[in-house]
Amino acid sequence: MRSDDVRSLLQTAVPTAVAGALAAVISALVVGGKGAVGAIVATLVVILFMGIGFIVLQRTAKALPHLFQAMGLMLYAAQILLLFVFLAAFKNTTLFHPKTFAITLVVTTLVWTGAQTRAHMKAKILYVEPDSTKGEKPDNSGPKS
Repeated sequence: MRSDDVRSLLQTAVPTAVAGALAAVISALVVGGKGAVGAIVATLVVILFMGIGFIVLQRTAKALPHLFQAMGLMLYAAQILLLFVFLAAFKNTTLFHPKTFAITLVVTTLVWTGAQTRAHMKAKILYVEPDSTKGEKPDNSGPKS
């Protein structure tokens, strides 16, 4: 993984973890221990799902750049669907408070998406990656007089 990819991943994961920690504190104060556990589990699920999606998308961009946009749309739809499936699977659990889990899941997903958007807008992305390994000059260097 390139250093700018790691930087983008950190710029999205850290605000999400902070939002999850804040949600855990608020949930612990409002609901109790099970609320804090629900918020922590939701935060870990979002960071795991979205982090894996980010890595898959970066690898797709390198290997198959012509499929990048379609893969991104499909990936985000799949992530949201998986989050809803996860939410439905743990709807009636007694391990943690389901409402704090659901609210934290939605909030941290929105924080992840916003932070990823901000990181992408602040990144200096080259449109063409220069090939610095070859010292060759291009065949057509302009008009010859």
